[in-house]
Amino acid sequence: MSTVDIAQALGEAARSILRPLVRVLLRNGVPYGAFAEMARRVYVEVAEEQFALPGKKQTVSRISTLTGLTRKEVTRIQAEPEAPEAGAERHNRPARVIGGWVRGRAYHDKRGRPADLPLEGEKGSFAALVREFSGDIPPRAIADELARVGAIEERPDGTLRLLTRAFIPRGDKAEQVSILGTDVADLIRSIDHNLTAAPGEAYFQRRVSYDNVPQEAVPALAKKLSRKAQACLESLDRILAASDRDRSPAIKGSGRYRTGVGIYYFQEQIE
Repeated sequence: MSTVDIAQALGEAARSILRPLVRVLLRNGVPYGAFAEMARRVYVEVAEEQFALPGKKQTVSRISTLTGLTRKEVTRIQAEPEAPEAGAERHNRPARVIGGWVRGRAYHDKRGRPADLPLEGEKGSFAALVREFSGDIPPRAIADELARVGAIEERPDGTLRLLTRAFIPRGDKAEQVSILGTDVADLIRSIDHNLTAAPGEAYFQRRVSYDNVPQEAVPALAKKLSRKAQACLESLDRILAASDRDRSPAIKGSGRYRTGVGIYYFQEQIE
């Protein structure tokens, strides 16, 4: 593929990515100027962190050459404090607790389903669940967060009942938008890796889709696929947990990697 073909393909891909993103930005009152400033900052950060010449410190002149921004703009952006990034920890801790509740036999009833748990107790309690899967966060804080998003309910006898098998923020738009940033970024990182990976080193990245499904079949199809995807994710979660040193302290080794698999459902009407 020629350089011209690659540039054209990249332009089409960027427009495809930007359309749904711009729709979200406009719906939430983010104007073009604010987006353009974010884009300038990210261009500078990526050029500075990932495109330095081997053995040389990255310079303002090189960043300017790579990004097309003026030296003055690069210097201004570097001098300004970075905006704090929305961390994933607030999402990860409740998600881990639900995952442990779903797969941990110590928190199941006699039928092998997530049991109603007392808030306190050394074993088989919500407090024990939080200690195992969320560290030193107070159990009541996790319980309040899960109740806030509709993931659990407190029963009349004081036990906590799990209502959903996944943590999906519903009450806080900021949390929902943060998932847009983490999940889409992970997918693009995988595609970026695959564009430059040596044969045999590409990450798994597949999807299935059909484009002639009748409208009447879509609701039932969406529910069935969601159930299948959730079951698959729970199986994959068990495999990942077995290799995570937080969940499986017996695992030894050096370095620290974040790894996972994402599954998502999509639909659109074809005019």
